[in-house]
Amino acid sequence: MHAEGLLVRGGELKIKEMEVQCYLFVLLGSTLFVDKSRDRLRPAINLFLKDHRRLTNYAWGAGALAYLYRQLGVATRAGSKGLCGCLTLLQAWIYEYFPLFRPSQLPQSLDAPRASSWISPRLSGGDEARQRLARYGQLLDELSADDVTWTPYGRDGHTDIPRSLYTGPIRFSDIAEGYDPSRCLRQFGYRQIIPGAMTVPHDQYRPASGSSYIVFWDLWVNQLWDNVAARRLDLDFASRPCEHPSEIVEEYVDWFLTRSHPRITHPTDGEPQPRPLLVHQVSYDFLLLFQI
Repeated sequence: MHAEGLLVRGGELKIKEMEVQCYLFVLLGSTLFVDKSRDRLRPAINLFLKDHRRLTNYAWGAGALAYLYRQLGVATRAGSKGLCGCLTLLQAWIYEYFPLFRPSQLPQSLDAPRASSWISPRLSGGDEARQRLARYGQLLDELSADDVTWTPYGRDGHTDIPRSLYTGPIRFSDIAEGYDPSRCLRQFGYRQIIPGAMTVPHDQYRPASGSSYIVFWDLWVNQLWDNVAARRLDLDFASRPCEHPSEIVEEYVDWFLTRSHPRITHPTDGEPQPRPLLVHQVSYDFLLLFQI
């Protein structure tokens, strides 16, 4: 849907209301809910802008995160090229948790947006970009637990934002993605445990070709977000405060290895790599950082 299409369908809307609606439509479509179409915006955005009095009732942060989660999933598909969503959010998250990748930072007041303090460098493409990508992969493979800032927002950030402990699907329009804080307890200053089963969709469709996919949830999951008391993770019941920032339970490493990839660099890239290590051979410190 072209952004200018909204201008010719004003109809009974008052001019000022139409201007605000059009501005927000373009703003949200070019920041929080970006796609790969360049000059087009998702029509679903406009559904939330029809009544400006309800704008503050929507969880825009959760919606942007759900949309970004979906785009990260799409980007892993073999036929996908590029990445969309709120990449400012993704970049800021990387800078906060991984000091090795941080650019320069400007001093700011406490009430200023945190992401605006980072000065992202202008980087060239071509061969330099490919070399830089290979270097980043190497740095990630060499990271230790000490190279991660586990609680950049402090150990008590969840007390200021109780919704951060919500457990269940988060949504934007027809997109719903699972959110489970028990999988990243170290971000709250708590020892990482083996998390329980997540709320999962009842069906999904992933075509053999193409990069998109569709996920189907039961209707009852729509009510979970509004039931904060029942869906809020009890940190003290689930675990205990960390004695050191990257603390995990002993069994977590075994659980993690069956569900993730401990290396980014493919063993056939660069110098010959040894065969994958068995669980008891893997460096404990190396594995501490990846569930964040």
